[in-house]
Amino acid sequence: MSPVPVRLKHISRFKDRHGKTRHYLRVPGCKPVALPGEPGSPEFMDAYLNGVRTASAKKPGEGKVQAGSLDAVAISFYQCDLFKGLRASTQVQYRRVIEDLRRDHGGKPFALLDKQGTKKLLEEKSGRLTAYNRRLRMLKLMVKHAMDDLELLDEDPTEGVTRKKHQATGFRPWDEGHIEQYRARHPSGTTARLALELLLNVGQRRGDTVTIGRQHLREGGSKIGLRQSKTGEWVNVPILPDLQRELALLPATQMTFLEVNGRPRSANGFYNTFRDWCAQAGLEAGLAPHGLRKACGRRLAEAEGSAHMIMAVLGHRTLAEAQKYCDDVNRARLAEQGMEKVRVMTRQGEK
Repeated sequence: MSPVPVRLKHISRFKDRHGKTRHYLRVPGCKPVALPGEPGSPEFMDAYLNGVRTASAKKPGEGKVQAGSLDAVAISFYQCDLFKGLRASTQVQYRRVIEDLRRDHGGKPFALLDKQGTKKLLEEKSGRLTAYNRRLRMLKLMVKHAMDDLELLDEDPTEGVTRKKHQATGFRPWDEGHIEQYRARHPSGTTARLALELLLNVGQRRGDTVTIGRQHLREGGSKIGLRQSKTGEWVNVPILPDLQRELALLPATQMTFLEVNGRPRSANGFYNTFRDWCAQAGLEAGLAPHGLRKACGRRLAEAEGSAHMIMAVLGHRTLAEAQKYCDDVNRARLAEQGMEKVRVMTRQGEK
């Protein structure tokens, strides 16, 4: 029985000089693949499906590029040991910046990049300090790769170009008034309440918080232990009563605590939903999940926990990060103690 004719995407057909019909798989941005046999035959379909799988496995934007172009340097950088050694989340961040750069400049010869060209690329992000600094960092990494590994450049066009400094305020910490206002709106047993107690009492970033579930329970369910996705640090945090009450209300079959429709939430989706919960509680704009992580650190410092204790809970890598919580609390205490001395002194002076 002859093969059944089929209609497939990306198939081109032509007759060679001997009059034989040839078939090729031509996916845009990929090398053409010769397809043996007649359309629909086993050998034809095997070659077709393998070609489609190979094309689908390519990263976006990694099709055919001009040798020596910014595109080529970017794709080569993605394959280098430095990039492959990064955490998956960091790779995503780097790609986002580099792909933005490729969008308008990918076809340009990288070897022609000079200091003036570097400044023009950075001027596109003027007025956006974080975006400016991120693009500069990626340019420096790509230039180093082009010089050391590809030998496309003899001089570094980013040398002497420095980051723009700005005062980063970070996420606003929650105070106890914010926490109680939120709790008053979202009662025990709601997902909104569970989210707050997880963020406040475990003190992890939202990307890790959305993954926490029964698989992270340790020591008979008295602790939550996990490896942080950002730092790779292990934390093992005792479960306090406020959180334990909420966990006890969950179905025994629910593996991920903050799941929605039976599936874990994405970090960004959770962020948006949590902001809605804050708005429902009448909280002012600017309060975010990360502010509860800071509130956890503040509470530890107020309870006279040491910087090392804060490091153990929050998973900070350096003592300086944790010490800041202690310094802020001690500063507030010293201010109160100092003004109390002034109050006592002025009273004595009135006698």
